[in-house]
Amino acid sequence: MPHALSLGCLASLALTTAPAKAKEQPWDIRAVVLTTYEIGEDTGDRAGEFQPWIEGEHLTEKVPFPLGIHPIYTDAQHHLLVVVTGTPIAPATTSVMALATDPRFDLRHAYWMVDGISGFDPTVGSVSIADYVVGDITRYIDKREAPKEWPYGYFMITAQKPNQYALSGGDAPDGSIQHNNAFQLNPSLVHWAYDLTQTVTLSDPPQLEAQRKLYKPTDIAAGRPVVVTGGDFGSDTFWHGKIMTGFARDWVHLLTQGKSHFVSSDMEDSGILEALTRLGQAGRVDSSRVLVLRSASNYTEQPHGMTAVQSMNSGYDGEKIALDNGYRVGSRIIHELLQHWDKFGTQTP
Repeated sequence: MPHALSLGCLASLALTTAPAKAKEQPWDIRAVVLTTYEIGEDTGDRAGEFQPWIEGEHLTEKVPFPLGIHPIYTDAQHHLLVVVTGTPIAPATTSVMALATDPRFDLRHAYWMVDGISGFDPTVGSVSIADYVVGDITRYIDKREAPKEWPYGYFMITAQKPNQYALSGGDAPDGSIQHNNAFQLNPSLVHWAYDLTQTVTLSDPPQLEAQRKLYKPTDIAAGRPVVVTGGDFGSDTFWHGKIMTGFARDWVHLLTQGKSHFVSSDMEDSGILEALTRLGQAGRVDSSRVLVLRSASNYTEQPHGMTAVQSMNSGYDGEKIALDNGYRVGSRIIHELLQHWDKFGTQTP
């Protein structure tokens, strides 16, 4: 009489003979919008950078993001991802690396767009499409201990004084020391996005006019909101004032060797660009399909008759307007890319 099979043997047999479940294909992601913070709920209350996209695009599908800081939202077709990266540089960098290595998403052909608010050299409410992103890897001496002729204490890590461009060739031939922390965005894509968004109507309520009147009519800060291109300075430090704005202008000009000028100040973008550059080298993303939008929530320097401390601590009236204008410009770009994917899927603008 044959021996009866135990329940454990039957279970083992079932496991070995059952057909293997087909592996789910990763989503064909065509656009990723990176925002850096949210306040409270995702909809219906005071908005951070994330909420205008969730409400404006009518996104309801929430996707867990275990290695991130906040769930991701996607559209019904699973072509768009809207993400909160966190702030400042380290959390934002980590979130981008985590997203791009997540096997659920095929990001090889996706367009990436940062849409965040920032301090601005031009007027509050304006939106900048970055041509360069510059980081803040520097040497520093407190101005009180620096030579009197120095305008500030910051200078390149391979230089000996401010505004000296010096790259050392022998310190780290493997590239492990980054002397020139500057990233150029794809000029063709930047110019296309700039031209595309020149007809976008930007919000310009009376409160912005009141802010502009604190500056001289000849100041760049006295103009109305516009879409511009220029340099993006990503730093872990939330800085403010005339001296630091002067440094930012000099620093962006120096590190881009005169190819860009300072426009926006933020606390994430140099890390995000570092991550996307490495991911591009690994073939996980197309690093030529990256845009960085920053909308002006506040000025980077104080108006006349006010100290830097008073200006920084006075609060900023431009956050809501900056969020609105950032979404208006950013969504115009994303809609154009997704609606004409038959063209832009294979050919970058």
